[in-house]
Amino acid sequence: MSRALRADAERTVRTILEAAERVLSADPAATMEQIAEAAGVARTTVHRRFATRDALVDALAAWATRRFAEAVDAAPLEGAPPLVALYQVTANVLEVKIGWGFGMTRASASPDPEVVRVHAEVLAKCDRLFRRAQEAGALRADADLAWARRVYYALIHEVSTGNDAKDPAALATQVVDTLLRGFAAHPERGM
Repeated sequence: MSRALRADAERTVRTILEAAERVLSADPAATMEQIAEAAGVARTTVHRRFATRDALVDALAAWATRRFAEAVDAAPLEGAPPLVALYQVTANVLEVKIGWGFGMTRASASPDPEVVRVHAEVLAKCDRLFRRAQEAGALRADADLAWARRVYYALIHEVSTGNDAKDPAALATQVVDTLLRGFAAHPERGM
């Protein structure tokens, strides 16, 4: 019985967080009551799970961060050729950043130690992937990998916040192609 209640409570929290993402993405000033209505639950249910609006936003940032980490971990970062891994992780991350944009924006500024830890782990995985790409000759030997990562992150941010958000796989192709044209081992000439 306790397991069923726990699963029901987890479903309710997930429903509230998903509704909060939709509502707050459309209107960052939305109230707890508007979020409850979108979730199809009573306002008291939202308040029982999240004491304050700030607590709800913090939980949303933590939830989005977990989705982000899962997206990165779902890509074959070590087992696949570096460019295959780069395309896959980019598509996975874009899916989360597009679907959880409000939560991901809040997560990037979150002081929550767990959120900070997860983002640091993802950054380290990205750095390892970029080193593998450089060692494989996909990135120039003299490329500043920290700068390349910053550009990559900026490209992901830009395409995930654009009003013309498309299919994450198509966007991943644009991001990786743009990155590689700037840091490729043999960039195309004539530009």
